[in-house]
Amino acid sequence: MKTYAVEKTGKTITLGFKEVNPALITSMIKMLNDDSNVSLVRFIDQHPELCDTMLFVEVKKGKPEEAVKKASKAVSAYYSSIKK
Repeated sequence: MKTYAVEKTGKTITLGFKEVNPALITSMIKMLNDDSNVSLVRFIDQHPELCDTMLFVEVKKGKPEEAVKKASKAVSAYYSSIKK
């Protein structure tokens, strides 16, 4: 899954995803919703042939990319702890 920044403002960031993995995105949304500093998380899914899947994140204070990094690390730790 490839990730890139579509747009960033002071308190918001929109991330785009190529070859999206729904399990990872769902886990990211859950972790972001659990963060008390995050005020809004929106999953944007349009026609797959025309637009990439996007994730919009708005924070109350601080940098939105920090909230995304924190959620990414939590998702990574969760999936790394799963044993076969």
